[in-house]
Amino acid sequence: MCGIVGYIGHREAYPIILKGLKRLEYRGYDSAGVMLYDNAEIKICKTKGKVIDLEQKAQTSIDTGGKIGLGHTRWATHGVPNDVNSHPHASNSGNLVIIHNGIIENYDAIKKTLIKRGYHFQSDTDTEVLVNLIEEIKTNQNLKLGKAVQVALNQVVGAYAIAVFDKQKPDEIVVARLGSPLAIGIGENEFFIASDASPFIEYTNNALYLEDEEMAVIRLGKEVKVRKIADDSLVTPYIQELQLSLDQIEKGGYPHFMLKEIYEQPAVITDTYRGRLLPNQGIIKMSGMEDHLQKFTNAKRIIIIGCGTSWHAGLVAEYLFEDFARIPVEVEYASEFRYRNPVILKDDVVIAISQSGETADTLAAIKLAKQHGAFVYGVCNVVGSSIARESDSGSYTHAGPEIGVASTKAFTTQITVLTLMALRIAKANGKMSESDYHLHLQELERIPAKVEQALSQNEHIAEVAEIYKNATNFLYLGRGFNFPVALEGALKLKEISYIHAEGYPAAEMKHGPIALIDEQMPVVVIATKHGHYEKVISNIQEIKSRKAKIIGVVTQGDQHVRTLADHVIEVPETLEAFTPLLTTIPLQLLSYHIAVLRGCNVDQPRNLAKSVTVE
Repeated sequence: MCGIVGYIGHREAYPIILKGLKRLEYRGYDSAGVMLYDNAEIKICKTKGKVIDLEQKAQTSIDTGGKIGLGHTRWATHGVPNDVNSHPHASNSGNLVIIHNGIIENYDAIKKTLIKRGYHFQSDTDTEVLVNLIEEIKTNQNLKLGKAVQVALNQVVGAYAIAVFDKQKPDEIVVARLGSPLAIGIGENEFFIASDASPFIEYTNNALYLEDEEMAVIRLGKEVKVRKIADDSLVTPYIQELQLSLDQIEKGGYPHFMLKEIYEQPAVITDTYRGRLLPNQGIIKMSGMEDHLQKFTNAKRIIIIGCGTSWHAGLVAEYLFEDFARIPVEVEYASEFRYRNPVILKDDVVIAISQSGETADTLAAIKLAKQHGAFVYGVCNVVGSSIARESDSGSYTHAGPEIGVASTKAFTTQITVLTLMALRIAKANGKMSESDYHLHLQELERIPAKVEQALSQNEHIAEVAEIYKNATNFLYLGRGFNFPVALEGALKLKEISYIHAEGYPAAEMKHGPIALIDEQMPVVVIATKHGHYEKVISNIQEIKSRKAKIIGVVTQGDQHVRTLADHVIEVPETLEAFTPLLTTIPLQLLSYHIAVLRGCNVDQPRNLAKSVTVE
């Protein structure tokens, strides 16, 4: 969703704001803007388009001097993407300026009231309504900016991360959050504001993450004061040291972040199980689980919630938990789960999966589950994120920053954590034999090297992509553990190449999708050695008889599929349960190369945001 950047201190703000906005481009956006203050006047420049368009416009339209600044990348909700609807927005007097990530649901009623009081509006946004509401309260009640923001936020309904500047109080910025992330970087007599820490990592390692329903007054020469929005009570802020380095958020010689992140998977899978997986000792130790292991072993049901790629990881986990630990599992879209009055029991375990830890629907589903007394275990990548804090316990993946909008390493590290969890529960409840348990631990340790082998197929996959770059439809088929991989492969292709693609269980092809198959239809079939291999061969023969083009993802050395398929992509042999960690690699590369050949913006696909922090 929207990206927020702010600075107040002794440096020139504009270069910091601009660089910060570029680092937040992964969030997805359609317009960008900046506000600067030079101790005399407020200067605003904003435009539809990319940050580079903003940079070009700012060079000729404003003086970029000033040591206070706010920047924003907008993903349109209220009002079409254009220059006027772009942020920042100023109040009618011109004294207040705001940037906002989120949605104010009751903005229309507030707007009508403000119009009756003489306010006028230039944009169609809910954000311009909010900044004028703050001004109305500040002026009429003769309040300081911080108090006016607090009173205003108690009148609005919705989600927000905001930063507000007042020309009449030029040594401070007021920030607040509810449902959208906001970090404050703390330096030597300087402060940074951002949606995440990436915009300020080279300036400071100290950050404060606001909790929901908190606000802060950031004032030069003073400590940051954090208060509860509801009752104005002071909160003791927790300042943490960031575990983030600059090289993690740069491309490192790769043409795109997505390709870099695909190639990082051997390392990040290792990072994810390091210290948790001790195969020689027959031990899996996950600190988030150990104190709550009985919750899992006594659970009559596990409910997994997620969205998009995280939901697909949850589908893989359904196979893992049921196969290893023999516990019934239901996998739910968080967006549906939260609205359909689900049956949630006190002895249920709910596993919430989210790369960002800020996914709005997943966060709302967690709160619903907790209201019903369920135990919630979070699996996310971002330390200190909302889902990490809201969960009863949890485990982090160690994927590092994922900048590409289309998740790759997030998927495999989520599966890695979920695999460790399933094996740990199976060991605790005795549902897996000792020999099988040790076999799986030893094989899991070998997976990163096998992912490296799968990546060696990159050039061959690029050649296959060249053949099918102009296809209009794709079908992806898989069975068992690889059915979710088929869904994920289709999603990747849709996301970044804009080719229509569908994933199906291979056996379901005969129940409808086979009607689509002709000589123009490329069909990707995951046909590894383990997992209903002969059944999948039968499906391939049915496809071949209808003249479709077959791309087979097979176990290294396979000869049977090679005689049937138009192309084969090999992955190393592994245990059936671990095949998703390997078969997903060629599908990621295939979608990447097709998108590049079609001239698509791989890292920032149209209409998509990295983290969906509003409904």
